[in-house]
Amino acid sequence: MIQIKHSTSFQKTIYFVALILLTGLFSCKQREPYTIYLAGDSTMAEKKEDKRPETGWGEHLQEFFSANVTVANHAQNGRSSKSFVSEGRWDSIMSLLKSGDYVFIEFGHNDQKIKSEERYSSPEDFYTNLCRYVDDTRSKKATPVLLTPIMRRRFDENGQFYDTHAEYPEMTRKAAADKKVVLLDMHQLTKELIENYGEIKSKELFLIADSAVWTNYPDGIDDNTHLNNMGAKKIAKLAVRAIEESDLAIKNDLITQH
Repeated sequence: MIQIKHSTSFQKTIYFVALILLTGLFSCKQREPYTIYLAGDSTMAEKKEDKRPETGWGEHLQEFFSANVTVANHAQNGRSSKSFVSEGRWDSIMSLLKSGDYVFIEFGHNDQKIKSEERYSSPEDFYTNLCRYVDDTRSKKATPVLLTPIMRRRFDENGQFYDTHAEYPEMTRKAAADKKVVLLDMHQLTKELIENYGEIKSKELFLIADSAVWTNYPDGIDDNTHLNNMGAKKIAKLAVRAIEESDLAIKNDLITQH
């Protein structure tokens, strides 16, 4: 039997060719595009031009993701975890949702409005509603993400910041823990942001202005719940930071502009 002895240079050539072939194979197999659906209220929602500069923080989220990701903002002004379902808005997301997608779920501002029958959810019902969102999302082989509500800007007569959301943020944390869902604690992150800005400077984040400053608000406005464009982008950056620190695979599709 004749044995062929390969030279070292020949072996290196074979390895190099094999490496090129494998690299080409992996580059052809790109990650499937996916969608991040936003289900929430006015603090997240896209605004109409006659309300500008009011801006929902969800409007800026797309800026931080690669072209592989589409952010679909289904959040709506005034909705609670209850009314978002009763109005069919949740069904709209479910009809579009596919395997590999994500749903960011942020409620709590309107659930606590006890005088509004169509929106009010007790803390216990709120928890149940969030669990339903999680279960429904998983039934589509998609990934639910729970978010606590962002803070309202509130300071007392002594200049001390205080919260107005009662038990609702904690119910979101409980649902996330019980259902083993990633939590983006926007409540805590926005608390830190507002406190760091302080009572006066934090006005720069919200829909607050004197008369004749903004065309859509000729008489001025003092809205300590809704954000202006700068505030919305700041809070979108907080959400991105929370994603980076989480176990969510979507952090691999973040782009480094923040």
